[in-house]
Amino acid sequence: MSAPPKTVLTASPEEEAAIREAVRTADPEGLGPNRVIAGPEHVEALLELLRDPEVSEAIYDLPRPLTAENVGAWIADFAAKRARGEGLLMVTPDFGKGILSYSQITVWPERASAEIAGAMRADIQGAGGGGEGAVRSFSWMFDALKVRLIGLTAAPDNVRSIKLIDRAGFVRMGERESVRPDGTIRRSLYWEMTRDGWAQLQAGMADRT
Repeated sequence: MSAPPKTVLTASPEEEAAIREAVRTADPEGLGPNRVIAGPEHVEALLELLRDPEVSEAIYDLPRPLTAENVGAWIADFAAKRARGEGLLMVTPDFGKGILSYSQITVWPERASAEIAGAMRADIQGAGGGGEGAVRSFSWMFDALKVRLIGLTAAPDNVRSIKLIDRAGFVRMGERESVRPDGTIRRSLYWEMTRDGWAQLQAGMADRT
């Protein structure tokens, strides 16, 4: 299950309320063309995406076993989280060909913090779009959702995600134990990034171009 970042921030009541409203009203198109909030109409296509071990094997918090019933409940749970201003589950449909990717954002408004997980379809992994998409997602979370801290985890053998997170500039902060929905534990590498730190990184990159 998702856990708040190690670094503890405290949001004022006004900041917490603003974050909740930002999550409830967030426009996923800011993450890229065709990105939409996952709904019941996406159950079968999302299930098909996640049934591929190359997509889902390294992700600890998926609704296993991967069945239509469990994926439907997962979508419904995130609809409730969105209504509370605490999370978003989004997909990128490949019209007529299933789903290209999904993104799951969990938000802790009282701590002005969030995390993101997700995956791309196997046939487009390694094509160069993952890094650009991740940078766009991190910027969007800081700007659109108004959080001040993002925490990320990756399995120690998930080489692709580790490289992506390191290249994005996130700060390694050791390891943590991630709890799967069935209660079992997965050891994970752990990173954090603040909004101010991200802004400085992006400004530095802009200066070099």
